[in-house]
Amino acid sequence: MQDSSLRDSPARHLALQGASNFRDLGGYRTSDGRTTRWRHIFRSNHLGQLTAADVEIVRALGVRSAFDFRGVEERASGVCVVNEITVHSLPIEPSVVAALRTELAQGTLTASVALELMRESYRNYVRHHTSSFRSLFGHLLEDRAPLVIHCTAGKDRTGFASALILHALGVPDDVIAEDYLLTNQHYKRDATAATELPEDVRSAIGSVEASYLAAAFEAVGEEYGDIETYLRDGLSLGTAERAALKARYLQS
Repeated sequence: MQDSSLRDSPARHLALQGASNFRDLGGYRTSDGRTTRWRHIFRSNHLGQLTAADVEIVRALGVRSAFDFRGVEERASGVCVVNEITVHSLPIEPSVVAALRTELAQGTLTASVALELMRESYRNYVRHHTSSFRSLFGHLLEDRAPLVIHCTAGKDRTGFASALILHALGVPDDVIAEDYLLTNQHYKRDATAATELPEDVRSAIGSVEASYLAAAFEAVGEEYGDIETYLRDGLSLGTAERAALKARYLQS
């Protein structure tokens, strides 16, 4: 993966006090030799706890649109605090914690069970929630950057969405995988969340693993055959849309 600290390149990760994992998808080389534009697409956890200083940073970045994958209750508990940002809801209701609590009540909860529940949630992004990701790409072709994509933690729903964007722009698979795993460097776990669950289980759901993203792309293969067919048939990105997306978010 390209070094985001190269001279004249902006910082990939912005260390905000009231958010974590706020990152730029710019600076990645594509298979055709172009580069994803810096300061156009950001990914983050939710924007409901930004400090006044954070808000000024986000304003200075020029962010005007947010694409929010959180469910109904999640959105209500963390409303975006930047008044200038228009929030577009693309809801994917969370399911993992409820499933974990069911396993806990049955006495069958282990770290390996938690890992498999995480993988299954990623498969379900493809099986049951492709419409939300399709809507995202419709917005990416219409909304003016800079923009931010987020969910609650900014690592799973947002992680898969970011991987799809980079795929659509032609970024190689190994770079996409490395970008996805940067979450483990920059995400700050909520120490107060799901405290009734064992620590090894909380660790599994509070980080990302290559196997999670791989599970989503396995589901793409099972449901659509390959990623290119998914982009075309699942996400409605035909030849013209792919070209428009690249024109907007790539530079030579």
